[in-house]
Amino acid sequence: MSNDVNERIERFLGTFQRSPRTVFTYRNALKQFVNIVGADAELNTETYIEFLSALRDRSPSTQRVYRTALLKFYAFCKAGDSAELKEATEHYTRKQGKRVVNFNRAEIEKVIAYCSALDGEAELESARLEALRDRAFVLTLADTGLRISEACSLKRSDIDWLEQRAIIIGKGDKQAVIRFSNRAIEALRVYLHARAGVEPNSRTPLSSQPLFARHDIRASKKIRPISAGGMWKAVKERIEEAGVERSAVRIHDFRHYFVTMTYLAKGNLKLSQELARHESINTTNRYAHFGGEADAAYNEIFNKRT
Repeated sequence: MSNDVNERIERFLGTFQRSPRTVFTYRNALKQFVNIVGADAELNTETYIEFLSALRDRSPSTQRVYRTALLKFYAFCKAGDSAELKEATEHYTRKQGKRVVNFNRAEIEKVIAYCSALDGEAELESARLEALRDRAFVLTLADTGLRISEACSLKRSDIDWLEQRAIIIGKGDKQAVIRFSNRAIEALRVYLHARAGVEPNSRTPLSSQPLFARHDIRASKKIRPISAGGMWKAVKERIEEAGVERSAVRIHDFRHYFVTMTYLAKGNLKLSQELARHESINTTNRYAHFGGEADAAYNEIFNKRT
């Protein structure tokens, strides 16, 4: 946790006239928030949503207390758009039931195509590295099913380049094997090769360096990990460059895309469940409306060639 964020949290907690137990709970909630989104993440709607999503496995009472703590911290820091935060809260706290997954596949594929074409030919080294990083990151999200926080947590040593896979500790503190596509591996190789000139004499061994790094002016010539919030901000800029409305693509839509494509390719829910690392097949079953028997029957009835 950076000193700046730590100081703001302590100043915020210092304004409380509450019991020590409540202060302790709020402090823990805010530490969890920083651990999830990163110490350098902006206090905005995206990071708030990322935190809410990460709390899904917690009890309803814990979710409620942690959510309240964060909203009060946002208000204390005069951060975030109150209307957007309210809308996000209502969306993520209502009972979900058995809803089907819905996302704009065409727009996701438009973003993937745009990012795939990023060639890193910018004159400024930082802009060149950012282009190569963003290409590798988007292809990694689309072809692995990694959550954005999981991808940002990867170290270079996590990748088995020969087998094109990585072993990670994912949601629920569970170990999982992640497979990388040829295009994602190639994009990562190009990006890391271009990054070789940044901090060549670093005391941090290559194996311990982050797979995805910051390349903004503040990062200077050092290899610094990029937070999930910072990476999502970069991806949103690419979304806009691709001619897609920022609001058309949500933070988890690349993961939705991954699960959908695996199901469309094989029609095997159990396989999609394994690749997506869903604990329950009921979660994967929400994707079964894509390319199922109903679609085939409809096409036979209404779109049959005469």
